[in-house]
Amino acid sequence: MPMVIGVVAGIALGALLALIGVFKMMWRVAEPNEALIISGSKHRTEGLEEGMGFRIVTGRGTLVLPGVQAVRKLSLDLNETELHVDCVTHQGIPLKVRGVVIFKVGDDFVSIANAGRRFLDQQKLMSERVHNVFAGHLRSIVGGLTVEEMIRDREKLTGQTRAACGTEMEKLGLIVDSLQIHEIEDPTGYIQNLAMPHAAAVQRDARIAQAEANRLATEAEQKSFARMAEATRDSEILQAGYQAERDKAGAKARQAGPLADAAARQEVVVQETRIAELEANRREQQLQADVRKPADAQAYEKRTLAEAERDARISAAEAKAKETELAAAAEATRVKTAAGAEAEATKARGTATAASTRATGEAEAAAAQAKGLAEAAACKAKGLAEAEAIKARAAALAENQEAVVAQQLAENWPEIVKAGASAFGNVDNMVVLNGADGMADMFAKALTMGGTGLGLARQLLASMNQNGQAPSGTSPLNGIATPPSQKVPVEEK
Repeated sequence: MPMVIGVVAGIALGALLALIGVFKMMWRVAEPNEALIISGSKHRTEGLEEGMGFRIVTGRGTLVLPGVQAVRKLSLDLNETELHVDCVTHQGIPLKVRGVVIFKVGDDFVSIANAGRRFLDQQKLMSERVHNVFAGHLRSIVGGLTVEEMIRDREKLTGQTRAACGTEMEKLGLIVDSLQIHEIEDPTGYIQNLAMPHAAAVQRDARIAQAEANRLATEAEQKSFARMAEATRDSEILQAGYQAERDKAGAKARQAGPLADAAARQEVVVQETRIAELEANRREQQLQADVRKPADAQAYEKRTLAEAERDARISAAEAKAKETELAAAAEATRVKTAAGAEAEATKARGTATAASTRATGEAEAAAAQAKGLAEAAACKAKGLAEAEAIKARAAALAENQEAVVAQQLAENWPEIVKAGASAFGNVDNMVVLNGADGMADMFAKALTMGGTGLGLARQLLASMNQNGQAPSGTSPLNGIATPPSQKVPVEEK
């Protein structure tokens, strides 16, 4: 079995290689500079006449049947042929024309077909055929021209030659890329003789020009010599002037020594004067810095300190006056506020006794502080405040006597409590029953005993309204000295 597979693979490989070989034999490719002409089967090519019987391929590949079709190549490269033509002009003058023609097979299928039918096997003879065509037409065209026309207008000769050969070159399937006439030879010397008059005229003009140039050169030389002499004269004059200036400069130089010494001495004097002025200025500035500026600074310091002290005294006086004014206003406000507060305290007598006492103590402390400040600051403000307070009390007593009495009671409540507590002054031991409730009842009774002086307080207030003040050393309510408080030991059960 493996042998069979190997045989089959070998046959397949051989068939593939044979197929590749056959394909290479059948496949032909046209190069860019050539055309393939395939014959042997009937073909119709666009643009060609019917019955041509061959196919043209350019720039691509194609399949060719070996033994059935024939393939030949036609070159599309440039070709060149040189022209050496003996001609006779319209004047009967023999000439030899030298030129070159560059041509090639046309790129279209019609040109390729025409060239293939004429030059496929004779491509090396293509240049000779073209030379013969151009030589015949060139002789014909030169025979209708004169030598002068050929010399002056070679482009006309070239154009007529290309136009005359165009039809025949097209039939041959060729196109002319370039036609150049290099030279025209004259074996008889006609062209040379034709140029002799012009050459003589040129020589004449040249001699005339040379003579004119010589004359102009001579004149220029004479003028140059004159200018040279003038320049020499001017130079000598200038040299003499320069010599006089040099002599004058030498004399000045000889006198420059003494003048320089005098100028130097003058400069020394000027510099010494300037130094003295600078030294005086320096001393003046030193005096300003050492004496005047410190004195100005001390005066400015004393003046500033005096102004600051004066401003401080004015500010302190203004502050003290403002403080006295505020203290007086605070005393008046306190009196009015205390009256209102005592009126409210009377209405809430039972529940606000402790708060009223505390408020009264704080008010008295503030009043005492303000009173002391007011007395120290200005007695006049105190007198005005007391007068205002007495007036306010009198007005309040006239309107509401009970409120005034309540205010006085509130202000003197500590003394009233002390008076009520004096009943227990001789008690050594006290037994209180029911604990805190018994203590509260006892204090309530003591306070009730102290309230018996309410009538006396009203009489005292009446006498105060008449006299303006209470007797010294007495309480505002009872008129007697307040005994000192005694500590009463209390035993709670």
